[in-house]
Amino acid sequence: MLPKRIFLTGASGCIGHYIADTLIQQTTHDLFLFVRDPQKLKFDYNARPGITLIQGDMQEIERVERLLKTIDCAILAATSWGDPQQTYDVNVTKTIRLMNLLDPLVCEQVIYFSTASILDRQNQPLPEAGEIGTDYIRSKYLCHQQIAKLSIAPQITTVFPTLVFGGDGQKPYSHLSGGFKDVIRWMNLIRFLQVDASFHYLHAQDIAQVVSYLVDHAPEPDGEPHELVLGNPALTVNQTVEEICAHLKKRIWFRLPLSMPLANWIIKIFHIQMAEWDRFCLNYRHFTYQNPVHPAALDLPAYCPTIADLLKIHGIPAR
Repeated sequence: MLPKRIFLTGASGCIGHYIADTLIQQTTHDLFLFVRDPQKLKFDYNARPGITLIQGDMQEIERVERLLKTIDCAILAATSWGDPQQTYDVNVTKTIRLMNLLDPLVCEQVIYFSTASILDRQNQPLPEAGEIGTDYIRSKYLCHQQIAKLSIAPQITTVFPTLVFGGDGQKPYSHLSGGFKDVIRWMNLIRFLQVDASFHYLHAQDIAQVVSYLVDHAPEPDGEPHELVLGNPALTVNQTVEEICAHLKKRIWFRLPLSMPLANWIIKIFHIQMAEWDRFCLNYRHFTYQNPVHPAALDLPAYCPTIADLLKIHGIPAR
């Protein structure tokens, strides 16, 4: 297989680190890493020939227009949150601009990172995400609405990560992994609660494995963008607590159902501030999707397929 010219944004983030490192270590593709601050990169971008570091900001994406016209595959993992205007500019305006700068006759595939938060349980756009979602979620919803209108739409593969874990001494931590051990400290209390909710998760290393596979196995263009939810099979919150307790050798003597009236009472008593989106999530509870994609679904080796694996990776040994 001939080497491809791959343009990657967001290499300094958690997922971006894993993708860049995987492509460096496991492929011979020519990589063009577009990063705002090279000092944040913890992987060795001099590990082999064919790796070009381009310092730049998504706000100035036009600066690399000539390069983009030569790209075979673009992986768009860069994202922004915090300032509402910058979030919209980067996640919508400049991301769409980047896609438009690619040459549909040259670029075989665009792998665009969205978020599963904008989808319902049937993998269709979730209206509430566009109406009351956070600035970040709304921006991803709005960008998704525009993709089908682009000339390069048939070559776009949109991936929707679910809950993402990842990070170690050589890679930045995801938001979830950063607070994972704090949750474990509360397990003595959590184990006695029963919650009607479910979710998917995937480790960033497994996301990188899937992305690396997609780079070499671009879907056949059929006139429509392709969409994949990234996640291991769904888990209930109760099942997750049971698996964590089994790993820690903590017995569950009884479980109290955390009903909605009780949850609302706790919110009121402790004066917990909740935005509309937070309230929606509390009521929606089951963030599950159809046909989630993970390494095993593609006959690839999985790095973190179970809760026990997740605990070990975070340095929480079995007891």
